[in-house]
Amino acid sequence: MQPMKSIKALGFAALATTLMLGCGGAPQPAAPAVVEVDEAPAPTPEKPEFLFVQTADSATLADGVLVMGGINPATIYFSDRPDRVAGHLTTDEFVATWGEGEGSFASNPPNANLSILAGDQPQEIVVTLTEPRIEDDALVYNVSILEGAEAAAGGACSLYIDIIGRPLTPVSAAGVARRTTRRAVI
Repeated sequence: MQPMKSIKALGFAALATTLMLGCGGAPQPAAPAVVEVDEAPAPTPEKPEFLFVQTADSATLADGVLVMGGINPATIYFSDRPDRVAGHLTTDEFVATWGEGEGSFASNPPNANLSILAGDQPQEIVVTLTEPRIEDDALVYNVSILEGAEAAAGGACSLYIDIIGRPLTPVSAAGVARRTTRRAVI
């Protein structure tokens, strides 16, 4: 199909431009690309959007508070096409930068999907997250329930946090060096 070739060509062009910029080369003007699809255009290479994933050994949700016990010390992030950037930052860094920058999670709280294993079936709950904090080996959020049970508890859990550009992700000045290094290696 012709649209798929155009989308792939855009992805390769974005990667080539990023590698050139990361290696100190001057950017070359690119011819405008036409994508003939019915979907919304993909994010521009300058502003990738990220999904964050946090995992823990257990979760308890009650009275508007989510406690993720045995939290993984790494928070994973990734973006979709055309960028396909992936990496991690520490969960401590994620919490520490919650309120930094314009459009931060503190000023625009993210939605998230909480998946908790309880028996044979995962419990799926959609929440809005606010006020993250680390307490011992747990990550604690205040939450508003958007969909699903008001209370839940179980074993292993994953929290999939909405897409947004945040400080200390590859969108930020601090993250550009990590992204350039990672892409130069690819």
